[in-house]
Amino acid sequence: MAWTTRQSGDGKKPFRQAATILREMINDPDKIVICPGVFDGYTARIALDIGFDALYMTGAGTAASRTGSPDLGIINMVEMAANASMIAGLDWRVPVIADADTGFGSSLSAARTAKTYIEGNVAALHIEDQAFIKRCGHLRNKELVSLETYLTRIRAASMAREASGRDLVIIARTDSLQSLGFDEAIRRLKAAHEAGADVAFFEGLVSKEQARAAVKALHPIPCLLNIVHGGVTPAITAAEAKEIGFKIVIWSILSLTEVYNSTRRAMTELRDTGFVTEREDKAGGIYDIFRVVGINEAAEFDAAAGGATLKGGF
Repeated sequence: MAWTTRQSGDGKKPFRQAATILREMINDPDKIVICPGVFDGYTARIALDIGFDALYMTGAGTAASRTGSPDLGIINMVEMAANASMIAGLDWRVPVIADADTGFGSSLSAARTAKTYIEGNVAALHIEDQAFIKRCGHLRNKELVSLETYLTRIRAASMAREASGRDLVIIARTDSLQSLGFDEAIRRLKAAHEAGADVAFFEGLVSKEQARAAVKALHPIPCLLNIVHGGVTPAITAAEAKEIGFKIVIWSILSLTEVYNSTRRAMTELRDTGFVTEREDKAGGIYDIFRVVGINEAAEFDAAAGGATLKGGF
């Protein structure tokens, strides 16, 4: 829960919808939106503490953290939206782009998904053209729906946005490169843009040259690049992505891979030695953790409300 005045609004600056903030970022010719992938309140708080001005909520990370399951469409819309809205609520000034898988079913499901994300002040969602059971975009043997079924999902989300009277950045993702080729992927993304999508997400690009060709073919549609550790897309820096012409770069499983590596290392040490070595400077200890998740702001809020329980400090 957000406690600080900067997070919840101090009455001096009016509330601005997250999607509006994200659109301004995308439309800024000098800016590229850099989003670390987060999957829960803790990793989101770390990203906010470091100073990122936009976040990406990973569906794979949501599935792994909430249910200990792989990214195979096991998480439902309610679970995904709840996680996205919780993260979006930590700081209303920092827009959150969130995974919405396939829209979770029919056109009616896609519309309900968009409506629910809007109600949670999620800035953007992406909807893909995979069939159920969907899988991570960097895995093999993905099955796709027809172009018309895909466009129905995008169109439904766009219609729900219009009906809400509020904003949502709709990102069309295609996973068609692997099985249908580059030209079909471009065709699908252009058609999705015509159906109401704002941003094109060409998943699984395999080279910098292909990335450059995709951005050129899709111009002037803003394009999103997904960097996945261990995935098929090569390492591309934010500066390189900007030079190529991307407007958004997500490091979608950044938190997931770092938690895996650091936790596995510490647990292996504990298993093998019966001890875990602490840093000499105590960084990352309990006080750092509580600070990041807002213990000081919570105490200030309690005092401002007239409470005395937390008055003595910690």
